[in-house]
Amino acid sequence: MPQGPVADFDVCGKIVAITGGASGIGLELAKLVVTKGAKVLIADLRLTPESESFVDGETVIYLKTDVAKWCELENIVTVSKNVFGDLYDPLLKLDGTDDGWAWSNFWDDTETESYGSVQINVNHPLKLTRIAIRALLSRNKKGVVLIVASMAGYQGDFGATMYCTTKHALVGFTRSVGQLDNHEGVKVVTICPGIVDTPLWDSKPNLKEQFGYHPKLAISARAVAETQLELIESGKYKGGTVYEISALGGRKIPTYFMKPPGYDPKDPKQGYIIRRNDTRAYDPIWNVLAAERKANL
Repeated sequence: MPQGPVADFDVCGKIVAITGGASGIGLELAKLVVTKGAKVLIADLRLTPESESFVDGETVIYLKTDVAKWCELENIVTVSKNVFGDLYDPLLKLDGTDDGWAWSNFWDDTETESYGSVQINVNHPLKLTRIAIRALLSRNKKGVVLIVASMAGYQGDFGATMYCTTKHALVGFTRSVGQLDNHEGVKVVTICPGIVDTPLWDSKPNLKEQFGYHPKLAISARAVAETQLELIESGKYKGGTVYEISALGGRKIPTYFMKPPGYDPKDPKQGYIIRRNDTRAYDPIWNVLAAERKANL
């Protein structure tokens, strides 16, 4: 049964789960939503001194989490229920690889089974989103999933091949699940920051020089967090939204920067892009989600 869109979504009184929330953008967002009356679950490999002093065990709790392990992602649901008495409402997947992980890139190619950056930057947010959908439907709740990608998600960089590839995947994923908002009341949106002033830039020698970091081009983690909060709370940002924030300001990123090849808006069946009838084509998906909604009610 369609639930209708999330629309405006005030975080006051809500539970917010943030992976990667112990530092940088994640920590700034955690502080911001707490001031608005939300409770926060920080899921990360370790706390920083700043986040350790922020965690109080009541309004803000910490869960040691390796996002590459799906069982630990599932545990976010369990701990949220046990400690806060309910599921998270918005759930945020934050950007950045913890320094405990070996550097993962295409050119060194030292990994033997899989690229760690794909596991962290792609598999983690996709799986966590699926976990969130299932959990929210089982409690008949509306919720928001905010994924942090990057402007690299629609660019290319010879020196950051894996990073750009993983961020492209997140943009494509977000656009693909946009219909969940209207149909199931689960809004999935993505923010694509430009250069952000975070401790990550100091984690490796010459990193700033390699990727063209300049203070005039950087925005603060707080500025990104404020934009994230707007994407979560404002009904004008629908499911599937991809939003850019940089030193030059913010803007929605359209699916095409030009007209699709052969596309005629007066005749949607003409040209390369075909609009299908999602009522029939997606019925198997809606049936799965309906069963999940009924499972634990």
